[in-house]
Amino acid sequence: VSSMFPVVLLTLLLYVLQQASSSLAQASETTPANMTDRATLFAIKASLSNQQGAIASWNATTDFCRWQVGRLSRLRHLDLSNNSFYEVNANLKNCTSLESIDLNSNRLTGEIPAWLGGLSSLKAIHLQKNNFSGIIPLSMTNLSALKEIYFTYNKLEDSLPEGLGRLHGLEFMALGGNHLSGTIPTTLFNLSSLTHLSVTMNELYGMLPPDLGNRLPKLQYLLLGINHFTGSLPSSLANATQIYSLDISFNNFTGNVHPEIGQLCPDFLSFDTNQLTATTPQDWKFVKFLTNCTRLRIFDLQDNMLGATLPSSVTNLSSQLQFLCLGFNEISGKIPFGISNLVSLTSLQFSNNQLFGVVPDDIGRLNSLQALGLENNQLTGPIPSTLGNLTQLLQLYTHNNMFEGSLPRSLGSLQGIIDATFNNNKFTGPLPIGIFNLSSLSETLDLSGNYFVGPLLPDVGSLKKLAKLKISRNNLSGLLPDALSNCDSMIELHLDSNSFDSSIPASITKMRALLFLNLTKNTLSGAIPQEIGVMDGMKELYLSHNNLSGHIPESFENMTSLYRLDLSFNHLSGNVPTKGVFSNVTGLSLDGNMGAFVAADQGFVFLFGLEL
Repeated sequence: VSSMFPVVLLTLLLYVLQQASSSLAQASETTPANMTDRATLFAIKASLSNQQGAIASWNATTDFCRWQVGRLSRLRHLDLSNNSFYEVNANLKNCTSLESIDLNSNRLTGEIPAWLGGLSSLKAIHLQKNNFSGIIPLSMTNLSALKEIYFTYNKLEDSLPEGLGRLHGLEFMALGGNHLSGTIPTTLFNLSSLTHLSVTMNELYGMLPPDLGNRLPKLQYLLLGINHFTGSLPSSLANATQIYSLDISFNNFTGNVHPEIGQLCPDFLSFDTNQLTATTPQDWKFVKFLTNCTRLRIFDLQDNMLGATLPSSVTNLSSQLQFLCLGFNEISGKIPFGISNLVSLTSLQFSNNQLFGVVPDDIGRLNSLQALGLENNQLTGPIPSTLGNLTQLLQLYTHNNMFEGSLPRSLGSLQGIIDATFNNNKFTGPLPIGIFNLSSLSETLDLSGNYFVGPLLPDVGSLKKLAKLKISRNNLSGLLPDALSNCDSMIELHLDSNSFDSSIPASITKMRALLFLNLTKNTLSGAIPQEIGVMDGMKELYLSHNNLSGHIPESFENMTSLYRLDLSFNHLSGNVPTKGVFSNVTGLSLDGNMGAFVAADQGFVFLFGLEL
């Protein structure tokens, strides 16, 4: 235990041990069993630091039966969780009556002690959240009374022992978050009492037995995510009618999802990132069966190869559904009307499919929605004004579609939004004032690749929390507003490929957090502000293809983080600074300017695209 180990925890430990002991006064120090107890207690005392007198009575001159604790051979329950132990004391093997041992959330290292397999009364062993390495000891397979194994979040490796299949009373087996490899022994599927099987985040592979659901009928949690399993999902799982959580995400399962799977009624169902397929409407029949499950909260089919048309039955799933993720598939057709039936949704993901048509207006009735992903489809029409009703929305992604028309003013009601993308669509008209009043925006506002016209309004200065503003590739014109300097959290500003025709305002140099600035392909004129050197955190600066004139400010040399500077195709002339990025030929572009650049203190001439 660390030197800061609180005395109150030590006192509680002693209290627990004392309660587990019996009849101290009847003990005799002369029996061999009691001498073993005495040695065990001394070993535990030696492993504790900063005891603060709490176990002062544990000494050689006092009969150990008069200590605060004794007779550990009769100890049944030991809880040393959430401490800073780094070693399992071998003397604990003498606690032969132990039924449960909880050492979770310590700093234990090395292999799991093989002598634990000699504690024949053990029913529960909790070693999760430590740093155990090596194999699962074969001796564990001798613990015939064992009901619970929790070894999650360690560094265990190699294969699972076949002998685990002999633990016929086992109910909980949690082995996730290790480096286990190989296949799951077939004997494990004979543990008919098993209710919880978790092997997530390992390196296991192989196929599941087709009769899995028949052999493990009491399963409530089947967690296989982040492994290398293959084959199809057994239809027999429908017979494991008590399943509450089913996670096969991040594996290599293939084939259709059998309709029978839809007869389950889980709370959590994740098939994320596999190779599951659907080529006909019939292949989606499992969704229709799932509509009978009233407790489904999480339904994740993301990143598979599910095609065909999304069935309208998806709108009849549980009203408790909070997370519906269908992204990164090959789903076609329209977003079904009636999606508003899913009144508890907080996340709705349709991204990266082949959906087309308009977004139904009733989507604006999902009042609990926090994330809406529509990006990378072929959706058309305007953005529904009803989206402004989604006042809980934090993330809105509409990019890479064929949306058109103006952005609705109602988007100004999304006062909690932090991330919004509208890029690469066909939006027209002026930038809506309301969108720049969304002061909650803190990640990205992307309006690039559309047909927006008009000025960039001073309201942009309200985006004081925003990290990235992208309005490139539009038809904006006029001045760059001084109000941009109020965006003091901004690290990226993309205004390239527009028609801004002012000078670069000196106020822009107040944006000290900027790491990336792109003003390329506008019609900006005048000199580069002399103060630009104060932007010493800038990494990339692109000012090419404008009408900038005058000298290159020497203050550029103060921008010590700058590694990309493009000043090409302007009307700049005069001396070129020599330090910083100017000494890095690969990070500097000056070609296509007017006149020769005389290198200061070098006595030679740069002829970058010299125009005479």
